[in-house]
Amino acid sequence: MRIDRTCRAAAGCGRRKSLAALCVLVLLAMATGCASVSPELLDAPVVHHDFSANARTQEDEHLRVSVAVLSNDEAKQALGVDLASRWVQAVWISVENRDQHSYWLLTPSLDPNYFAPDEVAYALAPTAVDQDIQALMKRLRSAAFRNPVDPGTRVSGFVFVSMDLDAKQVDIQLLSAERLAEFAFFLPVNGVNASTLFDVQQHMLDQAVEPVDEDTLRERLAAYPCCTHNKDGNENGDPLNLVLVGNAEDLFPAFVRRGWHAAEKTYLGSIQHTIGSFLFGQRYIYSPVSPLYAFGRPHDIAFQKARGTIHQRNHLRLWLTPLRFQGKAVWLGQISRDIGVKFTTKSPFLVTHVIDPDVDEARNGLVQDLLFSQGLVKVGYVSGIPASTPSTPDRNLTDDPYFCDGLRAVMLLDRSPRTIREVQFLKWDKPPPHRHARHLDLGAGM
Repeated sequence: MRIDRTCRAAAGCGRRKSLAALCVLVLLAMATGCASVSPELLDAPVVHHDFSANARTQEDEHLRVSVAVLSNDEAKQALGVDLASRWVQAVWISVENRDQHSYWLLTPSLDPNYFAPDEVAYALAPTAVDQDIQALMKRLRSAAFRNPVDPGTRVSGFVFVSMDLDAKQVDIQLLSAERLAEFAFFLPVNGVNASTLFDVQQHMLDQAVEPVDEDTLRERLAAYPCCTHNKDGNENGDPLNLVLVGNAEDLFPAFVRRGWHAAEKTYLGSIQHTIGSFLFGQRYIYSPVSPLYAFGRPHDIAFQKARGTIHQRNHLRLWLTPLRFQGKAVWLGQISRDIGVKFTTKSPFLVTHVIDPDVDEARNGLVQDLLFSQGLVKVGYVSGIPASTPSTPDRNLTDDPYFCDGLRAVMLLDRSPRTIREVQFLKWDKPPPHRHARHLDLGAGM
């Protein structure tokens, strides 16, 4: 290739180390780009796979819509390309039109930064010869979803979006001359080594449950342990300042809609990725959290909302309790905000996050965040934690100080969408006056 000849000539002319190193980097980049494509498949016809067997389907009187999020292995098999190498994901969509009007799929509804087929092709093989790029573009175009969906027809194909590895929200909007049809899908992806809410719920099916009414729920929540603890159970850690009431199908859409991701389990791969993120500032939105204990066991599941680097994130841990309120599971949890990192001998990895000492801020921030999830039904507060102040803080297991008003936020969620104005407030314990007034008390003055 021309670049290869140029590199050899430059290296031979004086054998300058800097130019030779540059050539190596260029060749490595070329190899990386080519490795994202299966060359033998470039000229092969696209097999239009039907993923309806593994898809989720919704319909109304005029439209039937099916959606499947492909794993990277499925995308390789169907398209012959390694989309994950460019952090791209394929979503298969099928639309059956039983209306008398044509419909157009509004692609930005899936992802405002969706990728065009030609853009994906060029990203996968930026240094390939023009003939191969053109072949790949043709291949991906033929596999892509194509508008319109005319009356009496069914159209299926792929849309290329930003990659999510634990869960995916897919918002389908279909526009006709008469109306806008909307369908919301929330799909587990299972691309990371992490538990899901559904996994935990299934695993705990043999646990004895205790149905409770509202008064008993309040009593039980106030009587639960104040804080997490270490494995031996002889030291307290972060406060258990959060309660979620809802089954997996209630909580899952709310967290996906608000950009929360599952934290990976701690294993060699996640540790290596975490160290790389820590040292080089790379984004790792699935970074594991250190195990904390409640009820004698480590957290059942953890979620996080990451910033640009691993140093800052909101994260929470949840434990499924035996309580059931109105047929819904009750989860006790801990939430705090990571604001930095520090070295410490109290962590097995010698490094840990520094939490924002104002843990009420993270707790109330989650309440307000879930207000926008369209899944929050009721919210209130219950006692159960010793109150502390900035001047007399408590400390967690890695010796970070924290202070709080002594209350747990209790949130009841449901899968049926509702507006913020429809959220009701439990008249339980009232938060004390807060210096930043972040807590919600819409009943004040009534």
